Amino acid sequence: MKISKRHLLNYSILVPYLLLSILGLIVVYSTTSAILIEEGKSALQLVRSQGMFWIFSLILIALIYKLKLNFLRKERLLFIVMFVELILLALARLIGTPVNGAYGWISVGPLTIQPAEYLKIIIVWYLAQRFSKQQDEIGIYDFQVLTQNQWIPRAFNDWRFVLLVMIGSLAIFPDLGNATILALVALIMYTVSGIAHRWFIVFIGVLFGVSALSLSAISMIGVDKFSKVPVFGYVAKRFSAYFNPFADLAGAGHQLANSYFAMVNGGWFGLGLGNSIEKRGYLPEAHTDFVFSIVIEEFGFVGASLILALVFFLILRIILVGIRAKNPFNSMMAIGVGGMMLVQVFVNIGGISGIIPSTGVTFPFLSQGGNSLLVLSVAIAFVLNIDASEKRAQLYEELEAHSSNYM
Repeated sequence: MKISKRHLLNYSILVPYLLLSILGLIVVYSTTSAILIEEGKSALQLVRSQGMFWIFSLILIALIYKLKLNFLRKERLLFIVMFVELILLALARLIGTPVNGAYGWISVGPLTIQPAEYLKIIIVWYLAQRFSKQQDEIGIYDFQVLTQNQWIPRAFNDWRFVLLVMIGSLAIFPDLGNATILALVALIMYTVSGIAHRWFIVFIGVLFGVSALSLSAISMIGVDKFSKVPVFGYVAKRFSAYFNPFADLAGAGHQLANSYFAMVNGGWFGLGLGNSIEKRGYLPEAHTDFVFSIVIEEFGFVGASLILALVFFLILRIILVGIRAKNPFNSMMAIGVGGMMLVQVFVNIGGISGIIPSTGVTFPFLSQGGNSLLVLSVAIAFVLNIDASEKRAQLYEELEAHSSNYM
């Protein structure tokens, strides 16, 4: 008896994804239409682009859902994907056009590719593959080759080296937001992987040590002097706004201060959809990094809380798939995807509220950005495939056990 995955679709994940994606199109239109009209452009320009990416995302979800998970576990496929990603990262740094002081985009005709966005799901995929191979050796890790493919470089099998290279690649853009997300997602997956705790302690120690030294260096040198360093000038402005956004309202603190104004304007129930004041040129990046400030202004604290609740519901359902999965790769992959989305929400909300320095990270589903939406959709497709495959495997086991009782 063959069980089709079509009947095992997890609607508790698919429906929230669809609702958030549609809401994202509405928010993108609301946050971009006024400025586009002032510039003499079509009010639908950016929402049309976002909609095309979403339609393509739906097609990708359907295709990935039909794939066999064994195909996704092939090391050759993963190695090729990571090799291409490194090339794209290098091209973005060498020939990419800087945006707000950061290099991270490659223009290909009317399309703009942001390799850093794709790196997040690739790292989750890679770590799930690496960590799942160690389930039979819990508490043991060495630098021996873990693959039979001799043509794959030995370094590919050391997740610490690969992670360091990837995070380092983002840091030189500089793209500290996505670098932070990668580090935290790796930490989450590492925690649940079953690797010896001594490595966990070392990882935590290094992470906090580097963070403490960096903050101390900025304090000692001073933000103004630090901003003169070519690579870190943009980062220094972010820290300057973080320490005191109201000290330079016309400069570094302009964005965060206006984010506060937007949230205060929203009150409990908001000004209404399309009625934001701050999006009309006062708050830069109102449709990307600081989109949730506009959501609070238009929907109010109550409306924004309901949207956050829907996002967290989706994340919890994804993590639950990982907890229930019996296959180590499936479990690590789903938990990694849930962790990736959770960290991205935390970093974005932390940045717009001043809890942490603003890092230029978009809010999942609501921010304008086709690359971000595409990556999130692929991640959702992986989880839907994993959930259906796990359910089908369980049903086959139950049918086999049931039939054996009558033999």
